Amino acid sequence: MAQSLHFSISLSPTPAQTDSKRIIPTPYLRLPARRTPILAVHSEIASPSPRVLVSNNAFLPTAKLPVLPPPTADLALAIEVDRVTEAELKENGFRTTRRTKFVCTIGPATCGFDELEALAVGGMNVARLNMCHGTREWHRMVIERVRRLNEEKGFAIAIMMDTEGSEIHLGDLGGAVTSAKVEDGDIWTFSVRSFNFSLPGHTISVNYDGFAEDVKMGDELVLDGGMVRFEVIEKIGPDVKCRCTDPGLLLPRANLTLWRNGRLVQEQNAMLPTISSKDWLDIDFGIAEAVDFIAVSFVKSAEVINHLKSYISAVSRDSDVAVIAKIENVDSLKNLEEIIQASDGVMVARGDLGAQIPLEQVPLVQEKIVQLCRQLNKPVIVASQLLESMIEYPTPTRAEVADVSEAVRQQTDALMLSGESAMGQYPEKALSVLRSVSLRIEKWWREEKPHHHEKVKFPDVASLLPNSVSEELCKAAAKMANNLEADALFVYTNTGQMASLLSRCRPDCPIFAFTSSMSVRRHLNLQWGLIPFHLSFSDDMESNLNRTFSLLKARGMIKSGDTIISVSDLLQSVQVTNVP
Repeated sequence: MAQSLHFSISLSPTPAQTDSKRIIPTPYLRLPARRTPILAVHSEIASPSPRVLVSNNAFLPTAKLPVLPPPTADLALAIEVDRVTEAELKENGFRTTRRTKFVCTIGPATCGFDELEALAVGGMNVARLNMCHGTREWHRMVIERVRRLNEEKGFAIAIMMDTEGSEIHLGDLGGAVTSAKVEDGDIWTFSVRSFNFSLPGHTISVNYDGFAEDVKMGDELVLDGGMVRFEVIEKIGPDVKCRCTDPGLLLPRANLTLWRNGRLVQEQNAMLPTISSKDWLDIDFGIAEAVDFIAVSFVKSAEVINHLKSYISAVSRDSDVAVIAKIENVDSLKNLEEIIQASDGVMVARGDLGAQIPLEQVPLVQEKIVQLCRQLNKPVIVASQLLESMIEYPTPTRAEVADVSEAVRQQTDALMLSGESAMGQYPEKALSVLRSVSLRIEKWWREEKPHHHEKVKFPDVASLLPNSVSEELCKAAAKMANNLEADALFVYTNTGQMASLLSRCRPDCPIFAFTSSMSVRRHLNLQWGLIPFHLSFSDDMESNLNRTFSLLKARGMIKSGDTIISVSDLLQSVQVTNVP
């Protein structure tokens, strides 16, 4: 007989629950809901402690997908998981699966179907569409290709649409030019003119009509989060002539911030709405295309997030679009906690943020946001300039590797590539670097964990008793998994909430999240440590476990003797089982 330990909680059961044919271990205690729920335990132990699977092979090459035996049609229909995860589990075991998720910005370098598949094989979990660039027709084409990739290749890649925002930014460089190298001392003209034909040389447009009036001689223009800097030297009507003081790569649609006497000038941006008229059209487009996430740029308060959520609900009542708040200006830091609570997730946009606060504050602000998001159970993405040098070079700098390592050590949910994957020369290599660094730091953290002290304290995020019970069950299940050195945590969830609570605890073992909703499965693909499966299940935990064990064993993803801890948001229960 396999070892099995069951924990169940009952809150004033209904007659339907009492008459259910569900197998209920005895003793099983019931009390009225107004009293504290009592934990009922049933244990049958007839086998020795399970052996923990450990593998020394921490890395899986991303260039080629391992050859997998094709599953039978019945198995493919019964349970769905992406082929890369399946390969990792079969070749390297539970403990070496990657926990940190990857968001890749799609651009000219990666918009083809083959290029998208290469990113998916390399570990991309979310495809990001930057609405600052490209037409809606182009973005629709990319969405169709990602969905085709999911359908034909078995991935669960989510789609994130990132709004442009209404902060001051540059226009296009003209023609097919995608970037311009600016040298120290170069003179460029920033203009609010509307050019009917191609732009004159060393000229770029600005989207803010009052720009020429508001700037003063000697002001500093900081572009793209500090990648290029200029000093204002002359004003001629609608044109502002500037001298480059910090050379770099000038990109179209780059954000522009204005500094005067060493201080950020905020008056212009304060007058602009967070969501522009173009953004609303893009949001309508995203809702119509059923994207999974909409990231809102330059969020200043929770009201913006709440307003957008209300709009999405009014336009499409069945929409599952989640709203991500981008933290990238001073106003967002002032209202940080309320913004995080209102949103479905957060992006730390360090490039633009670093142009509005002193550079030395960025690392501390990043860590604060990551910890606060974890406390409030919201997924968080660390973005901007992770591997910036790999836009041009095949190898990252050591400082960039250290930066990525620190974000992984902070246990952020996801890392994001921007220009590296959108227009860089080495998008697959950049993703491979993220993957190898993440795997190594995660492995180091687990090995060194006994010497670390958990910094993050978990306040209760639930307001209702059933949700509070779910929180406590997940904390207990994660702690039990670590103490028993379990091979995996299984969670059966309709909404994804209980899977998210497990992810929040950052257990040592991977979390298999089983859901009958394809939308929930894609949303879970953004959260730390979750491996989302598509599976239909019932409210009978014994039946669910037996069926899941059978399906996963048939595909070689688990084996007899593996220790599994299972939780469910259907019955609010915890169960420890050895795979028979």
